[in-house]
Amino acid sequence: MARRVWPSLPALIAALSLSGCGFFSRPERPIWRTQAENACFAKKLVTPSATIVPSAEIDGPGICGMTRPLKVSALADGKVAVDKTLTIDCPMIPALEAWLNDIVQPDAEARFGQKVATLNVFGAYSCRSVDNIAGAQLSEHAFGNAVDVAGFTLADGRTLSFVRDWKNGDTQEAAFLHEAHAGACQYFSTVLGPGADVFHYNHIHLDLANHGATNTGPRRICKPTPAPNLLSAPVAPDGLPPAPEMEEPLDIAHLGNGGANAVALAPASSAGPSDGPSAALPPAAIGEADPAPPVLPAGAGPSIDAEPTSSIGVHDD
Repeated sequence: MARRVWPSLPALIAALSLSGCGFFSRPERPIWRTQAENACFAKKLVTPSATIVPSAEIDGPGICGMTRPLKVSALADGKVAVDKTLTIDCPMIPALEAWLNDIVQPDAEARFGQKVATLNVFGAYSCRSVDNIAGAQLSEHAFGNAVDVAGFTLADGRTLSFVRDWKNGDTQEAAFLHEAHAGACQYFSTVLGPGADVFHYNHIHLDLANHGATNTGPRRICKPTPAPNLLSAPVAPDGLPPAPEMEEPLDIAHLGNGGANAVALAPASSAGPSDGPSAALPPAAIGEADPAPPVLPAGAGPSIDAEPTSSIGVHDD
């Protein structure tokens, strides 16, 4: 009788890796994210310090994470504290600092005679879906490319919060928060505040998602639409035809056709993203905690279909 010959382990691994079975494949993070991180460091837009500390790479689960994350406890050369240490990518830091220096601080001095001392936040990095909705695309928080701002603390200790002061009539507090929201739309590609949807009633969401380009520059999403007097002057068109509105997500396009390499997400209270359909799910969304959205009555709230990364309907909390 002929003796059965088993291939060696290295040969077996090589054979499987060349086969189409995909046992050793995993979803890959869109390459533009790592490129943006590397470009930010190469241009020296961020200088590590006692308040901006490089951290180890965050790689997964799934495509969540950052190549070169930073732990941030203060911004603007330490002049503006952050009440919770944020884990964010490099590009978010110069955007936050430009917003604080150009919009927030001048307006605080004009209205209150003092500067903002602390940025009050809910969180940044969190490996989860948009608005923690099961089956929705991954949030920009899953890449450390977003921050949720709850309000500000002035130099004298006085606090200004979106949940309390946004609708507080014709007050300096409300005017300041509306100006901060509108001004953020110049520096971030997505800005969502109270009135954008039910999930942003108590903060503004800021991110640098890649929404593509238009004939007037990068596509930006700013909700609710600021008052006309708060909007910056429109950019002159470049002469090319207007870009069409996009309804499909732009960030997760590298995952293929939604088959075996798609990232499956369960509700954040019970699961996070997986590396494949058979991978074990962690017990909760991974990262900094965000506030729980309000409880919605049956049939209320946005549907998953209303969550594309476009200017038509984005709720990327």
